[in-house]
Amino acid sequence: MALRRSSVTARWVAAAVILSGFIVPLRAQAPSNLPFPPVATFSILGYDPQTGEAGGAVQSRVFSVGNGVLWAEADVGVAATQAIVDVSYGPKALALLRAGTTPSSIIKAILDSDPDPRPQDWTKAGRQFAVMDSKGNYASYTGPEATPWAGNKGGRFCTAQGNILAGEAVVDGMVDAFEKTSGHLSLRLMAALDAGQAAGGDKRGMQSAAMVIVKKNGGVWLNNDTVLRLQVDDSPEPLKELRRIVEKWNAGRRRTR
Repeated sequence: MALRRSSVTARWVAAAVILSGFIVPLRAQAPSNLPFPPVATFSILGYDPQTGEAGGAVQSRVFSVGNGVLWAEADVGVAATQAIVDVSYGPKALALLRAGTTPSSIIKAILDSDPDPRPQDWTKAGRQFAVMDSKGNYASYTGPEATPWAGNKGGRFCTAQGNILAGEAVVDGMVDAFEKTSGHLSLRLMAALDAGQAAGGDKRGMQSAAMVIVKKNGGVWLNNDTVLRLQVDDSPEPLKELRRIVEKWNAGRRRTR
């Protein structure tokens, strides 16, 4: 299986978006007339080929970031939509994955079909999103008007992306931590968030975090595809609280097994 690998796609001064080998120059500044703050976020999508689980995790200086960023469906894939958000990108991505469309084609199709109804104050050129299928293949996009620092980086079975970050080291650290951490997918996603924060994270600070992991019939109870769905909606230390829950869940999981 060929994995889609992408390098970091934005810098403070000279930057670029990399999408299917096409490079576009990035602006250094985002629009200043936004009607409300963009969902400044760093997130990671990941896949575990040993268990077949797919999921994502996110942190942001915004209330209840999990309500609009992460989308997942067992045997289909996961998506993250952030920055100058159009939340319809999430369900659209899942629908296209369900139809067998590749992640890179999904990104192009969604961008091309976006009518950009508010280009002056909520432009699609500022959107950022990532898509991963149920086998760990992925593609990511960072728009040229996403608030800097903004960019994405891919690794083995993972893609990290963020905007209004302290710098490139955030997504670098996330990918590195995901690849080097062992154990359940939840622990690997958690390690990635912690590494992103350790590298500076969201320049504005912390407020909320979330995680979702899916697998067909992988949850408790009957006909439950949700392995984990966790949200810390408002906390001065959302990652600390999210880690507490993740570690408690893993301890219970080990006892059950």
